[in-house]
Amino acid sequence: MSVFIDLPYELSAAPAGFKPGQSSASTLSAPSTHTLQPVGPAFLAHKRRQLNNLSFAEDDKIIGDKLAAEAAAAAANGDDDAGVGDEEESAELLARDPKEWKTQDHYAVLGLSALRWKATQEQIKIAHRKKVLKHHPDKKAGSSGLTSDDSFFKCIAKAHEILSNPEKRRQFDSVDESIDDEAVPTGKEPADKFYKLWGPIFERESRFSEPKNGPVPQLGDANSTRDQVNEFYDFWYNFDSWRSFEYLDKEINEGSDNRDDKRYTEKKNRNERARRKKEDNARLRNLVDKALSVDPRIKQFKADDKAAREAKKNKGRPGVNGAAGAVDPRKAAEEKKKAEEEAKRKAEEEAKAAKQEKATKADAKKAKEAAKKAIKKEKKALNKLITDNNYFQAAAPTPQIIEAQLNELDALCEKLEATKLADYRKKAEAASGADAVKAQFVNAAKDAGIATSAFA
Repeated sequence: MSVFIDLPYELSAAPAGFKPGQSSASTLSAPSTHTLQPVGPAFLAHKRRQLNNLSFAEDDKIIGDKLAAEAAAAAANGDDDAGVGDEEESAELLARDPKEWKTQDHYAVLGLSALRWKATQEQIKIAHRKKVLKHHPDKKAGSSGLTSDDSFFKCIAKAHEILSNPEKRRQFDSVDESIDDEAVPTGKEPADKFYKLWGPIFERESRFSEPKNGPVPQLGDANSTRDQVNEFYDFWYNFDSWRSFEYLDKEINEGSDNRDDKRYTEKKNRNERARRKKEDNARLRNLVDKALSVDPRIKQFKADDKAAREAKKNKGRPGVNGAAGAVDPRKAAEEKKKAEEEAKRKAEEEAKAAKQEKATKADAKKAKEAAKKAIKKEKKALNKLITDNNYFQAAAPTPQIIEAQLNELDALCEKLEATKLADYRKKAEAASGADAVKAQFVNAAKDAGIATSAFA
């Protein structure tokens, strides 16, 4: 249908040499008839709802229940789940806040606590699918009537995001708090328990080995050759670890426009990562030193070397290997029995001492953790006092002043105990005015024996 539009102005006349161009109009092809058939899962779902007179919510609930039933049937029939199994979910785990995802145990959320760093990507995929089927919000909405009960589902999604990404998983595995790096033998255990106690320790540490270095040598047993033992310790004394500590970085406030604050936080994170890496290298070195010092094979090799030197030294001397040097068998048996009884008594005493030392260590560790937590709390309160008083500056503080005062606060918290920090914090909170508050920080610095220039 043609439409005519009147324009509110007149067109000028065409130029004298104007020639109309070739027309771009064309004719349409003749119409034809085609039959369209509705297909696909969306159409099938539509017809299912239409035939059964169901709403979207009712249909989703039925499908969710069906999937859950299939999953339960598969579990009952013993279908292969790659060894994932079903872990019990504690009330504390189910009540986790997804906003606190950095402190959650991602393996526990997916039901992989028993496997942890040994879990394969296939097992992670299977565990995630099982958790999604069990905790999907639509299913919970149908059973409990709650439409926003998706907190734990978000925790599941975050755990899968971390563990399915190789780089992020490495960062989490590096600081996995469920694995105690300090849990090592004391070195006073009986020699016959060496392989049973130290084998799992080196297996635990081997998870940080760079794949490019090939397979990690095993601890072996009493029948290992000298070359195998030397190869084992050479590997661990030159261990190439991929362990890193980015996961513990303090979050950078992306909403802040202050570049100096961002640079300061990044610098602090780099320094903290380097410090933790250095401490971890020293920890591993001490671990290998301790294992080497109590390895019965090393002691045997040294005894063999000493015997060989003595034999070489005494070679040709009369009576050394002859009848004159023979030992009374009965006396030798008595000495052997006496030595065995002495060794048994000593082993029992060492085991008792080791048990006592372990208990003492556990108590000391608890006390240390409690003190660390208290210091962290006081540090946070002291930091708030500094920021609330504008870093004791009349104008906006410079990045240099901020860094100097925060560094001095770190030094204070390292030097003073939690009780003393609490005393100075209470005095500062009770003080009136920024100068009075600053005076308490100066007093604390003097008490700790550190410079007071940052608060001067």
